[in-house]
Amino acid sequence: MTAQLIILAIFCGVWYWVSNSGFFYSFYAALGTPLFISFWIGVILGDIPTAVVLGANINMMYLGLVSTGNNMPADPSLAALIAIPVALQSNMDVATAVTLAVPFAVLGVFIDQIRRTVNAVWIHMADRYAAEGNAQKVTWCLFVPTTLFNFCLRFFPVFLATLFGSKYISAFLEILPAWITHGLSVAGGILPAMGFAITIMVIGKKELMPFFFIGFFLVQFLGLGTMACAIFGACIAMLCIKKGATEV
Repeated sequence: MTAQLIILAIFCGVWYWVSNSGFFYSFYAALGTPLFISFWIGVILGDIPTAVVLGANINMMYLGLVSTGNNMPADPSLAALIAIPVALQSNMDVATAVTLAVPFAVLGVFIDQIRRTVNAVWIHMADRYAAEGNAQKVTWCLFVPTTLFNFCLRFFPVFLATLFGSKYISAFLEILPAWITHGLSVAGGILPAMGFAITIMVIGKKELMPFFFIGFFLVQFLGLGTMACAIFGACIAMLCIKKGATEV
């Protein structure tokens, strides 16, 4: 076990806690995005380009997530903090890494539900102190035990998964049949496209779906890179805007 791996495990655990702590309210949500996380993991592991590619692909799956009632259907932060280090250390391809991230994103939702359930204890305790008129203890209940519990709940699972996960996941992938690993790669290639499709549906512009399918198949059949697709997309958007303005 190297010092680099220990530093990475500590970083991932602390980052997961901070990105879900609510500190710096106007900024903390950005800390949990896979693309933002991937850069720093790449810095620690010495492979920024690969880490950012992994982070960008994981990020695309969750572009259309909507926090209805402050309940996220997935946790992109946990997905990135576990999947990206494991993928980098195991030389995993991008598509398989994206597939690996999915169950951890779901697991993050359950972790948050545990936090909410346990925090109800401190809220009821604060209610009792409020009835007594003890403002100091109310403040203590709202900040100290909730922060400590959230730290333990967020830090230790990610720390341990990063510290030991790569070895076990690599061994597990090696014993899987080729058809399963190929299936994971295919699924991982589709998932980012689903993220864009969900975004279009959330925007409520179903008439944009043809453009989505055009872009998807151009990438799949012509092998166009992200930059080429961005340029083509910008040109098509400008033509559509110009056509609409002319009709008006």
